Amino acid sequence: MKIDVHNHFYPKAFLRQVEKDGPSIGMSVEVDSWGRQVLVHRGNRVVTITPPMTDVNRRIDEMDEAGVTCQILTLSIPSVDLFPIEVGENLARIVNDEIARICSEHPRQFLGFATLPFLDSDKSIKELERCVETLGFCGACIGSNINGIPIDNERFYPFYARMAEYGLPIHIHPRTPDDKQTYKDYRLGPMIGFEMDLCVAVVRLIMSGVTERFSDLYYIVSHLGGAIPYLAERIENCYDAYPECQVNLSNSPKTYLKKLYYDTVSFFKPALMCAYSFVGGEHLILGSDYPHVIGDIREAVTSIEALEIPQLDKDRIFSKNILNLIGGRYPWGAA
Repeated sequence: MKIDVHNHFYPKAFLRQVEKDGPSIGMSVEVDSWGRQVLVHRGNRVVTITPPMTDVNRRIDEMDEAGVTCQILTLSIPSVDLFPIEVGENLARIVNDEIARICSEHPRQFLGFATLPFLDSDKSIKELERCVETLGFCGACIGSNINGIPIDNERFYPFYARMAEYGLPIHIHPRTPDDKQTYKDYRLGPMIGFEMDLCVAVVRLIMSGVTERFSDLYYIVSHLGGAIPYLAERIENCYDAYPECQVNLSNSPKTYLKKLYYDTVSFFKPALMCAYSFVGGEHLILGSDYPHVIGDIREAVTSIEALEIPQLDKDRIFSKNILNLIGGRYPWGAA
């Protein structure tokens, strides 16, 4: 069994609503020179809409070809927080309702992570409760920043507290870094900017004491943690060297970093083995970033199959770890 925790779906109703509401924030749905639908924000290309992002049947066919049993569906950039609060709330409901419908029609193939309007804490908690208690979702997704607001900000504490009560995972997905100017050329944003923002988000969660305060929370960090496994020793050395790094922690940073889960969106053996050496097979989870143009559902599988690690750890990565995190919300799997 193979369960893909990191992939993306864009409901057609969401795209139609973005066409309607987008101009107020400088966002539009356009067609590029190759005939592909793209989301554009203030002149910058945000995401290319590939056919499986909106076509469930095509997605199922490609999952079957790659040997993927189930996907946990999420939206992706730009999510909903670029919009005014009321608009973002409506967009989140549109996305969650469509994903819930797909999960209901194809319960073996799909589960859902909630999209939430994080700019309003009360509205985000209300939508989270609807997603988990009514729609049957098995977790939630948060960006590496929310419109430039670090995710260790106290405004997100009610969300973390509620997720800890549910005992369900939070998937941390990259967003465009607040310092957009640095990454404006050569598509540096998706190339390395997203990874740097993930690193900042994770280290802030630890150094601020959020991971200690909400010690029962399960985080899944996308893109193999950005560069976190590679930088873990440097983070530890800074903790030892700088007193301000120790103010909110009772343990070393590595203690917290090793409690996190990391999805395997990398497909590069040396990077995968670095993460494996750091956290072991017990804290890696299959991810593909499909069907983004730089994702790959087939290589997501083959890159793990090719690793020279015990089969038990491959099984953990493919399904056992995520099944342990979501409990009985996928009744066809057994951790």
